[in-house]
Amino acid sequence: MAKMMKPRFKECRRLGLNVYGHPKAMKRAKPGTSRADKKLSEYGRQLLEKQRLRAYYGVMERQFERYVEEAKKSQELTGHALVKILETRLDNLVYRLGFASSIRQARQMVVHGHILVNGKKIDIPSYRVKVGDTISLKEKSRNVELFRENYLSNLLNTYPYLEKNEDFSGKLIRMPQRDEVPIEIEDQLVVEYYSK
Repeated sequence: MAKMMKPRFKECRRLGLNVYGHPKAMKRAKPGTSRADKKLSEYGRQLLEKQRLRAYYGVMERQFERYVEEAKKSQELTGHALVKILETRLDNLVYRLGFASSIRQARQMVVHGHILVNGKKIDIPSYRVKVGDTISLKEKSRNVELFRENYLSNLLNTYPYLEKNEDFSGKLIRMPQRDEVPIEIEDQLVVEYYSK
């Protein structure tokens, strides 16, 4: 049975961070109501950061644990490696390239077959994009008003590790550096959480 998604704004307020990037997400947040506002133990802080990072990318716990294990085997800092793994998921890059206005919408676009990687339809949101891969919107899907609007209104919003083209395509030109990834997370705390 599919896991029910929590109400997004409520989750943002609980985590004390706008993990969905929606302008109204934190509007009704009352001071002192989020877990981040409370005095937390070291474990509590680690758990909160882990939950925030999972919420940013919309990843389920078991899959997240697999990413952590993979990151631990990396030559670089585990936290940085983990963020790179999450950042290069297909659903996230569809969002970063501006095809979608949220990761949720990006995931739906991928699952419904609107996205091509190197000209082939890929409908797996967790698909790992490699450096040099081209992500594009299927020819037919370019007529969908929502997708056109998303992409064209975000044409100038680019990240240094992505190349964005006017023909509804983009490319991962290199792996992102940790400081280029726009998420407010203390990834070291996430690593410490899983080091117990």
